[in-house]
Amino acid sequence: MILKCIAVDDEPLALDIIADYVAKVPFLELVKRTESAIEAMQLVQEGNIDLVFLDIQMPELTGIQFLKIAGNKASYILTTAYSQYALESYDLNVSDYLLKPIAFDRFYKAVEKVRNQRQKEEVTVVAPVPEPVAAPANTPIQDFIFVKTEHKIQKIELDDILYIEGLKDYISIFTKNERVITLQNMKKMEETLPKGDFIRVHKSYIIAVDKIESIERSRIAIAGKTIPVGDTYRDAFFKLIDAKNV
Repeated sequence: MILKCIAVDDEPLALDIIADYVAKVPFLELVKRTESAIEAMQLVQEGNIDLVFLDIQMPELTGIQFLKIAGNKASYILTTAYSQYALESYDLNVSDYLLKPIAFDRFYKAVEKVRNQRQKEEVTVVAPVPEPVAAPANTPIQDFIFVKTEHKIQKIELDDILYIEGLKDYISIFTKNERVITLQNMKKMEETLPKGDFIRVHKSYIIAVDKIESIERSRIAIAGKTIPVGDTYRDAFFKLIDAKNV
């Protein structure tokens, strides 16, 4: 994986150092070095930049303002002589924060972290389940999914799934026999699972409808686990339950 980079700093010497460090790292490619935050912003908005080395104190836009405008189209490593901005920058999903003068070993650790994050983001569910309505006549509906775990790609039977819990960057799939952790987001998993059989009941939970043991107020019992029903999902959940009542 090659990360396309730009370096943004109003100090030419600082740009020289970043350019020199980038040239030493095989998986980095310096596309542009610039003293203009506006020029850098245009490059990021075009969508072809993976990583931005960004100074905080610049005349046109501060680094913090740059982050708020540019969004998540690239990864960012802040380079600055001022430590007081660290907390605010991490709230904006900055990958790392390098204090000048920057040592090469610290620089390498930061870019290696970005590369690892990018590689993890490329992991997806290998075989999503097709929508039942889209299945042609005489074609059986897929009743399993594949997910990538740390060391292998694992097949999971849909009928074995009890519920799914979302973590920060991962999800845990709880089955009748085990817990499977995979790098995935809840929205993608929700879209993958067949509607009607599975339903999202909370920002952190998707459940298998046929595994519900009981419902008390806004709490669902499944295999000894109590799962809350979030306000956002309550109406859709109880509408589905009402439709299944005899």
